[in-house]
Amino acid sequence: MLIEAFLEYLAFEKNYSKHTVQAYKTDLIAFKDFCAVEFDQEDLENIHYNQIRTWIVSLVNGGVSNRSVNRKVSSLKTFYKFLQKIGEVTMNPLVSHKALKVQKKIQTPFDQNEVEEVLKLLNEASDFESIRDRLIVELLYSTGMRRIELINVKEKDVDHSKKAIKVLGKRNKERYVTILPSVYKTLEEYLSKKKAFEIGNEEALFITKKGVKIYETLVYRIINLYFSRVSTKAKKSPHILRHAFATHLLNNGASLNSVKELLGHSSLASTQVYTHNSLEQIKKVYNKTHPRGST
Repeated sequence: MLIEAFLEYLAFEKNYSKHTVQAYKTDLIAFKDFCAVEFDQEDLENIHYNQIRTWIVSLVNGGVSNRSVNRKVSSLKTFYKFLQKIGEVTMNPLVSHKALKVQKKIQTPFDQNEVEEVLKLLNEASDFESIRDRLIVELLYSTGMRRIELINVKEKDVDHSKKAIKVLGKRNKERYVTILPSVYKTLEEYLSKKKAFEIGNEEALFITKKGVKIYETLVYRIINLYFSRVSTKAKKSPHILRHAFATHLLNNGASLNSVKELLGHSSLASTQVYTHNSLEQIKKVYNKTHPRGST
């Protein structure tokens, strides 16, 4: 009952997505099952930290990465904060817990030349799918929107008079992203082609040849397919294109706060992960131009 109440709290009061709520549910049920087997205890209100620590050790010994363990523990910590809030527990058993150390992964974004090369490839054809794929690449790169945000854009979300798109981000947070003139031209071309379909999802902006709304794996395949032709980088995904958007803006003088707003982040801490590559660029310029740089 407490888990169900918590999940309803996340969904209706915190406005978390279905995917996020499901992730919390999976973590909590797994912990509950562990306690039932290991300690013959199903009452989560009376769990002690030592029991949680035993669970953490079992996860690590089972090959679960530190990053994944931290995410699961975070779910549990949020659950106990909720129980504190509604008066079911007096203290959060994870209040003094320290997260496991995680090696920071530095993701290398696509450079501007790679993006331009992909757009050249997509300009070589004028069929429906090629124009759609070009628009997907252009929008992801020029707005920094997330893959799921792109998928969920509806035709009615496009404000043609203001050349902007309404995007629904994490926790149902709305923001508007600007459509560059060159991208708007591609958008008009795509919409013209899309009208040729007599059936299909009329609400979704992006559809397949069969007239149904595009899906996450399709967007990933599109990005991976085209960037594999021009880039040797290990990871080629929609998120790396978002990463490139932020990095290129910072490299060209945009403020961190401006990039934060464009990305739809709620805090600067989330945006700062994108500053590494821009700092590398600054260091290159500094070493190249400073009088003492070559000595």
